[in-house]
Amino acid sequence: MPKGQIMKALSGFYYVKMEDRLIQCRGRGVFRNKNISPLVGDYVHYEFERDQEGTIMEVFDRKNELVRPPIANVDQAILVFSCVEPEFNPGLLDRFLVLIEYHDIEPIICLTKIDLVPKAKLPELESFIEDYRKIGYQVVITSSETAEGLENLLPLLKDKLSVFAGQSGVGKSSLLNALRPDLELKTAGISTHLGRGKHTTRHVELMDVNGGAVADTPGFSSLELMEMEVNDVTFCMPEFQRASEKCKFRGCLHINEPKCAVKTGVEEGTIPAYRYDHYLQFIQEIQDRKPRY
Repeated sequence: MPKGQIMKALSGFYYVKMEDRLIQCRGRGVFRNKNISPLVGDYVHYEFERDQEGTIMEVFDRKNELVRPPIANVDQAILVFSCVEPEFNPGLLDRFLVLIEYHDIEPIICLTKIDLVPKAKLPELESFIEDYRKIGYQVVITSSETAEGLENLLPLLKDKLSVFAGQSGVGKSSLLNALRPDLELKTAGISTHLGRGKHTTRHVELMDVNGGAVADTPGFSSLELMEMEVNDVTFCMPEFQRASEKCKFRGCLHINEPKCAVKTGVEEGTIPAYRYDHYLQFIQEIQDRKPRY
């Protein structure tokens, strides 16, 4: 029974890669009864029914999976955020980072549209970049128009399954087109009425870019921390996790507890105050979440 990886899911069909071609498959009927939903990125066993069509018989265990976007076995997430149009949003970036860290996926921050940044805004942007690099995140600065930074991003994709994720309109598809022009992915600008991007990607699909599998995913502007508990957040913010080892109390939430090393770090400037503010927002959101039964 041949084995392959799902490269695309569309209209109830799954397209499984076998060598240099895609096999159009449907899932077994019993998958619905067993609550099995194949995802792009899944490794599967399948059977041929006729030429280039088949049935997925088994879905192998995943090392991880995301719900939005629906994809499995991700090695790294390229978190694409524009410097302008829409404006760089550290709160949304931190939300992405926390969720990606929670799923044990390596995040890489990719800032786009650097060519559009006014000189007056550069110092503030450079300050954010320095903060995230000090935390330990890799930050790549790019422009799809001028090709700036593409030579730094391309090597990071080789031999990896990468998700390009981020808000609508930040330039994910434009960036992929710049990395591999023959893709000719559809792009669109910012809605002047809504002030945010227009969705151009309608499904999740893996594409070969520099010897790696890359997913251009439907954009979205919000993420809910549905799976997380309050104690998870510290471990998803690297500088908080490092500092918490010196907190007086184990399980410190870094809110009201005395001798909290995280709060000390904020006071001393070793932990950015805006990251702490975002942390408090995430904790409050989780605490306010209605219990699920």
